[in-house]
Amino acid sequence: MGQPVREYLLTLCVTAAVTYLLTGPVRKFAIAAGAVPEIRARDVHREPTPRLGGIAMFGGLCAGLLVAGHLTNLKSVFETNEPRALLSGAALIWILGVLDDKWGVDALVKLGGQMIAAGVMVLQGLTILYLPVPGIGTVALTPMQGTLLTVALVVITINAVNFVDGLDGLASGMVCIAAAAFFMYTYRLWFGYGIEAAAPATLFSVVLMGMCLGFLPHNMHPARIFMGDSGSMLIGLVMAAGAVSLTGQVDPDLLNQKAGGLREATHAMVPVYIPLLLPLTIIAVPVADLILAIVRRTWKGQSPFAADRGHLHHRLLEIGHSHSRAVLIMYFWSALIAFGAVAYSANDASMWIVLGIVLLSAVGLVLLLLPRFTPRAPMWAQRLVPPRYRRVVREPLSATAAAGEDAVDGAVDEERRTPIPAGIHGATAIGDRSRFVDRRRAGSHH
Repeated sequence: MGQPVREYLLTLCVTAAVTYLLTGPVRKFAIAAGAVPEIRARDVHREPTPRLGGIAMFGGLCAGLLVAGHLTNLKSVFETNEPRALLSGAALIWILGVLDDKWGVDALVKLGGQMIAAGVMVLQGLTILYLPVPGIGTVALTPMQGTLLTVALVVITINAVNFVDGLDGLASGMVCIAAAAFFMYTYRLWFGYGIEAAAPATLFSVVLMGMCLGFLPHNMHPARIFMGDSGSMLIGLVMAAGAVSLTGQVDPDLLNQKAGGLREATHAMVPVYIPLLLPLTIIAVPVADLILAIVRRTWKGQSPFAADRGHLHHRLLEIGHSHSRAVLIMYFWSALIAFGAVAYSANDASMWIVLGIVLLSAVGLVLLLLPRFTPRAPMWAQRLVPPRYRRVVREPLSATAAAGEDAVDGAVDEERRTPIPAGIHGATAIGDRSRFVDRRRAGSHH
């Protein structure tokens, strides 16, 4: 059991390291290539920021699959066509995203490209073969039905991730959380129940985690580079590929036979339907945002692809949450839904799991209703927390000194909306602001 874990950890580390190391050079290339678009009305960032981060993420994907193909317990996955199918579809969607980040691509053209990428994966065997239907059992799908369902799932997942990519670190963090929950479930199926058909989905989730973890340090607020459509569509397709592989290849009857003896009554059927429900739960927040956006735009007589500032993360900012807090709240809800579904499928004490989810949901609602509340760490933990959560103790100043300090130190902490004394967190007249000036100059030349 330990050897597969080490191999997955190695694959994760290689993918994350390659993505992280490539992101810096990719940022310089994006600036040189002029992939630094002007700020749009619906954007929340203040400075022009380069895109094309998906180039580094695609490099991490290739590196992770290459390493996994030479490991003892993982190379058996490459005896099937699924990794090849994933790489083919990912390459197509990545090229489409790069073209969109640099020159812009019409929404209908992007939709057609997404469908083509999904079709390429279907042609190479990555498709849904049958579905567990409550009250009926396992229903085999015709090739046409399987193709249409697979393409629909891939396109919905890609666009759900693309829609939620509106704040620094939001899409990559949410997808990483979903991939971690997905890995826990698929790993248990493979090495816990001995269902080898879950192996490709397990590998895809590990590589996806590495891609997101490697890119996050560059993309956290304030982001130095955006993943762009080349990144958001790529990680959406990888997530969809794992969901299709698990839902379409794992035999529900075999799963029920393996796990049924461990449960009683209706809970014995939970593992049968989780492969169908889990892919929906891990993208529940992005899909909810996607559905609300389509309803909102069509209600106003607009195109469903028309951009606006009505997404969930925009609404969190409007009610008073800071950028970082809005991202963390979205992380919280994604983790609650994804890991809650996995815990319910794996634990016999399901009622306690449900009660825990309800209590955590109440905590999440309280956080939503307290946008102005900023926690403060105790004095003994000041050095262990980010600067914005530290207590700032200021010496009383004379009137002359206070006037001089106010004239020099005009920095304002965006998280607390209060003045920061000079020398703390780099908030001097030539501190953080100079970094943004340099970034603006870098973008203005292109």
